[in-house]
Amino acid sequence: MIPSEFEYFRAGSVKEALELLNEKGPDAKILAGGHSLIPAMKLRFNNPGALIDIGGISELNYIREENDVLAIGAATTHADLAASGLLNSSLPMLAETAATIGDIQVRNKGTIGGSLAHADPAADWPAALLAAEAEVIITSRSESRVVAIADFFQGLFTTDLGDAELITEIRVPLPPANTRSTYLKFEQPASRFAIVGCAAMVTRNNGSFGNVRVAFTGVSASPFRDHGIEQALEGQPADGAQLHEACKLAGNGVDVMGDHFASKEYRTHLAVVFAERALKVVTGQG
Repeated sequence: MIPSEFEYFRAGSVKEALELLNEKGPDAKILAGGHSLIPAMKLRFNNPGALIDIGGISELNYIREENDVLAIGAATTHADLAASGLLNSSLPMLAETAATIGDIQVRNKGTIGGSLAHADPAADWPAALLAAEAEVIITSRSESRVVAIADFFQGLFTTDLGDAELITEIRVPLPPANTRSTYLKFEQPASRFAIVGCAAMVTRNNGSFGNVRVAFTGVSASPFRDHGIEQALEGQPADGAQLHEACKLAGNGVDVMGDHFASKEYRTHLAVVFAERALKVVTGQG
């Protein structure tokens, strides 16, 4: 199909993009990589009156370390994140996550900010950033605000982002010593979206689990931290038996999705399996 008629604007700066958002109102949409928005427009699931292209704004494309925090510009591509020497040395889970996304074309054009704003329930970034306890910087014409990643996602394709606001940065605290992390997923083979994706981050304390963080994508309408697994493991010896039992709690209390890719029961099973796999990797058992 052909999209409905729309205006197109190519913003040269964050300030210009925000002015256009304010001028055009709720009918305007931000275009970054376009891998989610353009197909939706072609199917007329989304019919914006104006597109504001931020893909060329260099001030939104960076990866740097600032005061023990990894700062990532919202328009940084998945490919740049996967190849980043800083990420690969400081928090390789983020580079690993980027490398699993889509195919080379998607990684070269898609952006981390666009993925977060779209909030697809099968997207990869939410699980990794939840496990890393990231923050999202949201900017309007009048202010910038900091939103914890756990508060940013509010439901199916729904976030805390307002109509006249723009994601400008993602901030990830550098982990303490003796911390390992990973992101693993069971993917849909054509799209490589996660049918179930699990991110795990653990700080070892004298052979015991410390600061355990386990997060899922693909399991429910919104990504989530699995506090049941985390609480079951916190302070316990990092051995296989305890780990196996804790992972049986995966998805407890969550409204697990069922669709033509995987039933509710199968997704629950996959969540258990991938939680255990991820935790075994970060504890050196896998």
